[in-house]
Amino acid sequence: MKKCLLITLLCSVALLVSSCDLFRKMAGRPTSADIEQKRAMIEAQKNAHEERLDSMDAVQKQIADSLAVLDSLRLTNSAVLSSRQLTAESKSSLSARYYVIVGAFGKIENAKKLVAKAEANSYKAELIAYANGFTAVGVCASDNLADAYARLQEVRQSGFCPDAWILDNK
Repeated sequence: MKKCLLITLLCSVALLVSSCDLFRKMAGRPTSADIEQKRAMIEAQKNAHEERLDSMDAVQKQIADSLAVLDSLRLTNSAVLSSRQLTAESKSSLSARYYVIVGAFGKIENAKKLVAKAEANSYKAELIAYANGFTAVGVCASDNLADAYARLQEVRQSGFCPDAWILDNK
């Protein structure tokens, strides 16, 4: 009887001292380390998903801003023209997507005079060659349509060129 009591007591102590991981492992269940590893993986996936959602929110905001600008352009009868008629050299040499065009001339000398006038009015100007021989003067280069629209409004309101328009270089 004492032997049986002693064995029972030793088994009880062994059970109390040993970890649950031993029994989980014996039963083929995941251990604490496995559970922690899975939790860390789920947390990393959750963070990556939230980053993608944040990125999507930024893209949606950009699209909404662009659509608002396009609506404003349409309502104010402003023109955004594509670069289909530019020379290949002009297309490749232009550094930005959008330019506010303040004039287009058949004679390059006239375009150069407008460049000097634009620079005198604190605008950085570029000559843009068209395939039909005309040369446009572009100011306020930008890669953002909303910024280009704001600069277009600025150029028009300053009186420098009330009939300016936007060139889309892409």
